[in-house]
Amino acid sequence: MVVPLYIDNASTMSASTTAGHSEKDLRAVKNPRAIEDPRARSPRAVAQVRQVPAVTRAVAILRLLGRSEESLGVNAIARALRLIPSTCLHILRVLVAEELVTLDPATKRYRLDAGILTIALSALRRNGFAETVQPELDRLSRHHGVTAIGVQAIGLEHIVVVAISRSDQGLRLHADIGSRFPALISASGRCVAAFSGHPWATLERRFRALRWDRPPALKTWRAEVEATRAQGYAVDEGNYIRGVTIIAAPVRPSDGPVSHMIVVVGVSEQVRQTGVDTLARELRTIAENLSRRMGAGSAP
Repeated sequence: MVVPLYIDNASTMSASTTAGHSEKDLRAVKNPRAIEDPRARSPRAVAQVRQVPAVTRAVAILRLLGRSEESLGVNAIARALRLIPSTCLHILRVLVAEELVTLDPATKRYRLDAGILTIALSALRRNGFAETVQPELDRLSRHHGVTAIGVQAIGLEHIVVVAISRSDQGLRLHADIGSRFPALISASGRCVAAFSGHPWATLERRFRALRWDRPPALKTWRAEVEATRAQGYAVDEGNYIRGVTIIAAPVRPSDGPVSHMIVVVGVSEQVRQTGVDTLARELRTIAENLSRRMGAGSAP
């Protein structure tokens, strides 16, 4: 069984005609405006960063192509991102010249090119957390039959998968290196809320925009965030994905804000057989050890 780990990351482009994608296809690309429009970001981030529209649009195009499982034409991209087609075409030509995007001459559609992999692999090689956590993820996956994931927190905007070890059990998750997800969703989101230092009003506003299979009440979620702060790990038992348990523990170098998290995902019945608390405490121990190692590495 294959399930999307995060709903916002599960969008795919449906089959289309050779003339271009239909409006229904375009609506299948989830929330492109949130990537294009700087107002969708936090006020503090907007105040500190001077916007460069051409760069913002180029990044939006790359992310759109990254989410789509099919190549897209100029008009489809322009409509999805609310760009002027001629502007979109000029940006695409630059991205093609830089080998980040490739054009199929027969269909006149674009997709990501291998050049983007060079950048991504370079970033991963320099990501000390990914290299350090991978053996732990492999061990967790092998011993407990779960999918184990290392993620990096990017404020309240997103978390990004930087390492993963897949289980050979029947449950398969739609998540890959580089996948970006809402920061406050699921067990990892409770960790971000507990250890990011943001005011509750900000957390509550973002919480209300999340999508769950079985959404927890705000009062319940807040209590779970407080419990996460006290016990050093978070558990989501079927709230985000029905029948699936997700456990997360925060990595906090020098006891500062959460920078990364270790996450395990498995079928609820199987995780209960292992012991939710047992597995959660194991994750907490690994996360605490990584926090000390990363904190020591950043010390002067």
